[in-house]
Amino acid sequence: MTFARTSGLARLAEISGSAHVMAEPADLALYRIAGQMPAVAVRPSSAEEAAEIVKFAAAERLAVVPAAGRTKLDMGMPPKKYDIALDLSRLDRIIAYDPGDLTLSVEPGIPLQRLSGVLAGHRQFLPLAAPFAPRATAGGTLAAGVDSPLRQFYGTARDYVLGIEFVTGDGVRAKSGGRVVKNVSGYDLHKLMIGALGTLGILTQINFRTFPLPGETWALAASFDGAAGALDFRSRVANSPLRPLTLEILSPETVVLLAGEEAARIEPGPAPEAQFAKGKWTVAASFAGKEPVLERYTRDLRQMAGDSGASGVLLFSDRDTSCNLARLREFVPVALASSPAATVLKLSVLPSRLRELLDAVCAAAELSDLPRAVLARGLGVVYAALLPAKRDSGALRRVVQATGQILNSCAGLGGNSSIPWCPGEWKESLSVWGPDRSDFAQMRKLKSVFDPAGILAPGRFAGGM
Repeated sequence: MTFARTSGLARLAEISGSAHVMAEPADLALYRIAGQMPAVAVRPSSAEEAAEIVKFAAAERLAVVPAAGRTKLDMGMPPKKYDIALDLSRLDRIIAYDPGDLTLSVEPGIPLQRLSGVLAGHRQFLPLAAPFAPRATAGGTLAAGVDSPLRQFYGTARDYVLGIEFVTGDGVRAKSGGRVVKNVSGYDLHKLMIGALGTLGILTQINFRTFPLPGETWALAASFDGAAGALDFRSRVANSPLRPLTLEILSPETVVLLAGEEAARIEPGPAPEAQFAKGKWTVAASFAGKEPVLERYTRDLRQMAGDSGASGVLLFSDRDTSCNLARLREFVPVALASSPAATVLKLSVLPSRLRELLDAVCAAAELSDLPRAVLARGLGVVYAALLPAKRDSGALRRVVQATGQILNSCAGLGGNSSIPWCPGEWKESLSVWGPDRSDFAQMRKLKSVFDPAGILAPGRFAGGM
């Protein structure tokens, strides 16, 4: 069924008020996904309103795509149908916060930067150092499933989201988990919502565990002539008693990218005077604590870097570390801004297979004559950006060839892969969600349970779900 403009606008205005229903092309362009625009956008002010909108959409068989900061709408496949953009930016309140219990409940539209300011007042924070930080929201970050450099120490959002309330595809309000660390037994259904791009439910409340802010933070950057030395250093750190906050491996091209003009525009904080060594593979590790702890990390990391054949080691103070971490966080938007057809793959393997994966990425890019930049997290997650100089059929052909080789290599190493970012018109030609998965039948069953009419972001997820 298509959107009946007059009656549909009237019903949405009844629910959320006419001032919060948008149908002009200039307004709808803000919600564009790969060239597609919704018939209408509506901004509810509460979970109740969001549920009523979804209930109306289900009755009319209208497709609903959630949004808020709109920083990650380009991820996933374009929707098969796109009637209503459900803008959750007005659901931006802190519902409950108990600093003593390290627990926090928020609505999904709250900007992460504003939330960080509130938590910092209590010397706490959330380790959601996700890309697109100036506009990113809590709900969008969870729905997109993006990670951050801080996963090395704190894990991913699945490790500190205690519970979620959401609206199912038939307009029913539901919840999973709770507000405290010790929840009742049962299935952690809320973890299914993380990374699902809104295809299983519309988030209306998120319960987090918060963390104390780390103390003074330093960083050490060790430079190597090749990836082998960088990976050997990573292994030495992993097998040591040290537990750094972050551990990132940068290809020479990534070093140049993060020191360039686009990086300075996206993350304009003052850059340290001494940049990472250009033309080298670099391992950047950050660590926090009191002076004796910082000195021990510095001493031990220097020793391990030297044992791995480092050609240079730089130490960054607290202020410079903050800037460097911010630029590492923004690797994806920097890469996207550096090429008219940037294509970013997310690959994950066991850390012991990182060397083989990095070799495969570099070989595929060279064979297809594509500039690339690679950032690998110490736990085995790799972001590989292919950066064609043009956005034409020739570039598409080379990117299809390179991504096919990389995805197959990752699968052969027992890993998982996807292409979260690429030009919208290229998505039908690329394996955006990677090779077919053995658990697809179970995924489809879950979709039918949470969204029986198939109206929630249809087609955005793997297998056209």
